[in-house]
Amino acid sequence: MFKDFDEIIAQVRGKTNRVAVPGANNTEALEALKMADGEGLIASGYLIGDPALIKDMARAVGLSLGKFEIIDCRDGIEMCNTAVRLVTEGKADFLVKGLVDTKYYMKAILNKEAGLVEPGALLSHFALIKGDAYKKLFAITDAAILISPDVEQKAKILNNAVGVMRRLGVEQPKVSVVCPVEKVNPAIPSTVDAQALVEMNRVGKIPYAVVEGPYDLYITLSRTMADEKGIKGGVVPGDVDIMLLPDLDAANPLYKGICFFGAGIKAATILIGAKVPAILPSRADSPSTKLNAIALAAYLKRI
Repeated sequence: MFKDFDEIIAQVRGKTNRVAVPGANNTEALEALKMADGEGLIASGYLIGDPALIKDMARAVGLSLGKFEIIDCRDGIEMCNTAVRLVTEGKADFLVKGLVDTKYYMKAILNKEAGLVEPGALLSHFALIKGDAYKKLFAITDAAILISPDVEQKAKILNNAVGVMRRLGVEQPKVSVVCPVEKVNPAIPSTVDAQALVEMNRVGKIPYAVVEGPYDLYITLSRTMADEKGIKGGVVPGDVDIMLLPDLDAANPLYKGICFFGAGIKAATILIGAKVPAILPSRADSPSTKLNAIALAAYLKRI
């Protein structure tokens, strides 16, 4: 298991990491590439969009274009389709979203003809986090894509996240199904879902992981708090690898709150569930988050 993002960066530095960027006339995306290129993480790439704007913005952020091919395209849908096609043709390894509508970006990834998503698979958001206050890397999901997932979708979100953590070296990720309370209450649907997800794990529908809950956030992060609340026998409290939140209303504020208020917090966010990882850089992301996201995508890349 990696201890921090520096170790992930070291694993992909100097490797053949090729990117495809639809809507590359975007400061946030180009800034992310500049950060990654400065760390030796980018071998080559395709910048798709208005060439004049791309060149002006690259100059503004200090990105050298020597490693990149600019593809002239002015239509958002076509930009996304072109980026996906470059991946499926083996010319690029992963995607970095630029100035294109997220729905077009995801539609291109989900296109059956592209073959990037297996039948029945679900795309979900994965935030990997490391802070001084917690002993190891941990994940929060889904903080950006699925608004109000049902229990079957939550199982797929977990399977996505478990797969990523296993590739990062966690043989059997410990999962907390985070809820407002630690007891099943029919009036709180997330606790009912938690009970169902624990059972799915028990019968092998969420394999290669330990799923426990419902747990509140204190129990999730502290063995001491779990003991005080009478939670006995669980292995997740204080040693969690993945936190599944009930919905977007819970996950997104938690992720942003951790990043905003957390001392020494580092993070990476990617879209998972497809055969290749995809990055959705946000204007609010710190430069280190953008760098870490590209490093994580480079490590996970496959087709």
